[in-house]
Amino acid sequence: MKRIVLLTFIGSLALALTAFGAPQAKKATRSAKPTSTQAAHTVSAARSSHVAPARVSRSIGPGVATRSSARASTVPGNRMVPPRMRSAPAMHRAASAKTLARSRAALNRERTVARANTARTARTQAARSRTARNLVRENAVQRNGTEPARIRNERVSQATRAAARRNLTVNRQRNLTFAHNVLRNRAGDVRVTNNWRNARFNGARYAAFYNYQRTWHDRAWWRSNFTTIVFVGGGWWAWWDGYWYPCWGYVASYWYPYDGPIYTGYATLTPGRVIVEVQQQLGVDGYYAGPIDGRMGPQTRAGIAAFQADNGLTVTSTIDQPTLQTLGLA
Repeated sequence: MKRIVLLTFIGSLALALTAFGAPQAKKATRSAKPTSTQAAHTVSAARSSHVAPARVSRSIGPGVATRSSARASTVPGNRMVPPRMRSAPAMHRAASAKTLARSRAALNRERTVARANTARTARTQAARSRTARNLVRENAVQRNGTEPARIRNERVSQATRAAARRNLTVNRQRNLTFAHNVLRNRAGDVRVTNNWRNARFNGARYAAFYNYQRTWHDRAWWRSNFTTIVFVGGGWWAWWDGYWYPCWGYVASYWYPYDGPIYTGYATLTPGRVIVEVQQQLGVDGYYAGPIDGRMGPQTRAGIAAFQADNGLTVTSTIDQPTLQTLGLA
């Protein structure tokens, strides 16, 4: 029983000393910075004391002192961090403020540039609109000024063309009458093809007419002696050395209204085509008023004879090289 009471007393005393030492350690920590040297001095002082309570504290004190020094060494280290931790939100707010300021400045610049671009575009479009309106106005003024003149010129041109057509008709009739008179005076020369046999045609330029003789041959003979044969105006014609010749006998029942050669110069120019060109040119010159049919009829030969006589050519009444050259067709 005494043992239990003694142990209880010792435990209570230890608790009391522990409770008393904790506030003293806190006061020591607040009053001065703890160092390892001071902690060592505290321990050595506790050991060198000869007071009885100090001996009791020698068994308990070191533990208390160690915990107090641990708190003292830990607390100051922890208390150095909070100032920096407390400044982090402030730094964050400052950075946010700077970022916001930069964003606002960039936004203001973009708005300024956009307004400038919009204003520039508006000015450009306005200038283009003014230019277009001015151009339309100038064109309208120009049309109003030139339209009456154009109408007057067109009327004058129409009147001039009409007068020219009337004059051409009159001249054509006059020339045709003259050609008929010339043909009546030279009837023997133009109606008989054998007249090419006289001395007037005995030359290099009229040798084809001077030497021409009608010959009858069948189709096989014509094909074996000529490489180019065409069908024109109801009959067959063979090309040789610049002239087209009627193929008498190629079709036994066919009769050629014109019996003689026709000059073209090239095999690609058929007799029908060259007759059409001669008829057209004679019509322009006033020597022919008949149909453009590509046939060497009496009216076509009469026009050729009149043209040859008026231009000092030998009257062959047909298409020869000098006549084509004078007409401008060769």
